[in-house]
Amino acid sequence: MISNRCKNIEPSEIRKIFNMATESSINLGIGEPDFDTPKHVIDAAKKALDEGKTHYTPNNGIPELREAICKKLKNDNNLDVDLNNIMVTCGASEALMLSVMALVNKGDEVLIPDPGFVSYKSLTQLYEGKIVPMNLDEEFKLDIEEIKNSISDKTKCIILNSPSNPTGRVMDKEEIKAICEIAEDKDIVIISDEIYEKIIYDKKHHSPMEFTDNCILINGFSKSHSMTGWRIGYLAVNDNLNEKYDIIENMVKVHQYGFACATSFAQYGALAALEGSQKCVEDMVKEFRRRRDLIVNGLKNFFDVVIPEGAFYVFPNVGEHGSGMEVAQKLIENKILCVPGIAFGKNGENNVRFSYATKYEDIEKALEIMEKLF
Repeated sequence: MISNRCKNIEPSEIRKIFNMATESSINLGIGEPDFDTPKHVIDAAKKALDEGKTHYTPNNGIPELREAICKKLKNDNNLDVDLNNIMVTCGASEALMLSVMALVNKGDEVLIPDPGFVSYKSLTQLYEGKIVPMNLDEEFKLDIEEIKNSISDKTKCIILNSPSNPTGRVMDKEEIKAICEIAEDKDIVIISDEIYEKIIYDKKHHSPMEFTDNCILINGFSKSHSMTGWRIGYLAVNDNLNEKYDIIENMVKVHQYGFACATSFAQYGALAALEGSQKCVEDMVKEFRRRRDLIVNGLKNFFDVVIPEGAFYVFPNVGEHGSGMEVAQKLIENKILCVPGIAFGKNGENNVRFSYATKYEDIEKALEIMEKLF
């Protein structure tokens, strides 16, 4: 009775780890900020509830929030995006789903970073696309020539993610521009997952939309404002892409049947997140940097570590001590939750992903345990 598209999808290894968490375990597995949602965001949602803003909103989101997103894209990214080319979604996850669903037909090829976030592979499989891996080197960089050679007449889109989950790498401007040139030349759409944009330590974020019209920009509030459970994200396209393919209209068709709209009062919380003080974001990133330095300095005593430049993950090569799966199992047996790198693609088989979105003291405890194990 079950459709093949469902049977062919593997459960997320990350969610498996999440479900294994106990009070006694140290959770370095889940990618969720351990900070509370900022008070001014909560207050705005409460106010919306008190004012009865609990009903359906327009399918693509309340105009006030979409206008604030336009201003954010202009101020932060120097992008001019029309209000009607913004769509508020139930988290960045829905925005990813809509993007792949709107573009990919059976047999279409999708270029995906390997290692890369688990959803990219599963969503491509769900909509019967063909996965073409973009192999990352030991420093988690893409080979532009290899990407060029991977393009065929069936290539429909390229998925990029900077800062990256699981590697923590921030892509260089020239690297992004080179991929945008390929997209322009071959008329391929870049799906740009920018959910970790605000969590960067020493580099500058660049969106592919700066360099090409062939881009769907995806972002949200889960990571930047610790709003994971609020399920509020958004996607944006420019006029040229939207006029060419009516891409927003086609996404709304799916969205209205599957979701109707993002949660009404949560949208008012997201509006406050954009319009209010960003000190909460700055403070959180400052603490993530402190934790990054702690975990990197500890892990490099027994693993091969590339220093993450953004997000809150570190993705060491543990091959000296066994495969990523073997090391992860050993750690989990010792109450340290982490994710084996194979969950993110074949090229991650000798890696383990650790999230440092947890208390500084817990990271210290985990490193003490690992010191004894390795």
